[in-house]
Amino acid sequence: MSFNDLLEANREFAAHFDLAGFDGVAHAGVAIVTCMDSRIDPLGMLGLKPGDAKIFRNPGGRITPQALEALVLAVHLLKVERVLIVPHTRCAVASNTEAELRAQVAASAGIDASWQPFSVISDQVAALGEDVQKVHSHPLVPDSIEVGGFLYDVDTGLLDQKY
Repeated sequence: MSFNDLLEANREFAAHFDLAGFDGVAHAGVAIVTCMDSRIDPLGMLGLKPGDAKIFRNPGGRITPQALEALVLAVHLLKVERVLIVPHTRCAVASNTEAELRAQVAASAGIDASWQPFSVISDQVAALGEDVQKVHSHPLVPDSIEVGGFLYDVDTGLLDQKY
């Protein structure tokens, strides 16, 4: 499989590119940590546009050490004042056990995957509360930063604020 279709789409995108000269700060003062799931449009779901927000994505939309690193940089260097943590409904890491995910990956890969860790989530709402607390309690995240925990419904497009 080649990348020709994507490179052609990129040339079309570049022909109408109007984002040159952006300064890289979050113009709406927003950072979003969400899942890598392709059903999530982080900017669109909040009525934002390119340049408005910093977006960090990972399986499950968790606050990992890498997500915390991104948020620290965002609040100190990129004008972020509000952080949204947004996992979603029907998430693979929240609806499977680690053993189930390993078995699915092994079946797809055709090799043993029992050694590969997957950060499954047994209770999304509880995990979301823990993640909000991780950001709130980080010594390099000022108390002035608003942090909210939301569950995104992939079937309706609605956010439900949990924290």
